[in-house]
Amino acid sequence: MAAKRNKAAYMISAVAEQYQIHPQTLRLYEREGLLKPSRSEGNTRLYTDQDLERLEVILKLTRDLGVNLAGVEIILNMRERMAEMQHQIEQFVSSLNDEISQRSRQTIPEPAYSLIPVIEARRPKK
Repeated sequence: MAAKRNKAAYMISAVAEQYQIHPQTLRLYEREGLLKPSRSEGNTRLYTDQDLERLEVILKLTRDLGVNLAGVEIILNMRERMAEMQHQIEQFVSSLNDEISQRSRQTIPEPAYSLIPVIEARRPKK
């Protein structure tokens, strides 16, 4: 049995009206790969809340900042990479904290606490 999605989805006409853009503009954004709406069984474009958030970024870049579509694509790709890198950093910090926590619970001999390893030095026999 296929799981039903509980996400809201909006048709192209509703999105175009809400954001005061022509439906052809939304189709252009899809052709350029900037938006990827899902499709219904009748092949109608359905925009999720995540698609609308992405559309808002696109419109901010194009309307307010004057960025062309090639620039928008580069910026969106960089944002995705940065989000992925942030996730990787968070995972690394989490695993590092786990390792530190685990090591702090272990009993460590006194010389191991020093910043410089303590090595017994023997004086040569005369």
